[in-house]
Amino acid sequence: MRLRVEFTTEPFDLDEAPAHAVVAREVIQTADLDAVDVGPFGNTVEGGADEVLTAVDSLLRKALDSGATRVSLQVNVIGEDTP
Repeated sequence: MRLRVEFTTEPFDLDEAPAHAVVAREVIQTADLDAVDVGPFGNTVEGGADEVLTAVDSLLRKALDSGATRVSLQVNVIGEDTP
């Protein structure tokens, strides 16, 4: 199974990336994922279910530990076998 996750961390700071956003970006960029798109207001990752779920677990723990007050996630099953 393949997954696509879209996520954001808050609170936002338009002047400088907050620590939780930097940590989240580092977790995702160093994970074993097939596709990563990091943007200022949202991020998207794709990969196998195990790899994505492992990265999301780490992302949540580290972003919250670094000051995030909210992490919004959307998880979608993707691929040819999607019903």
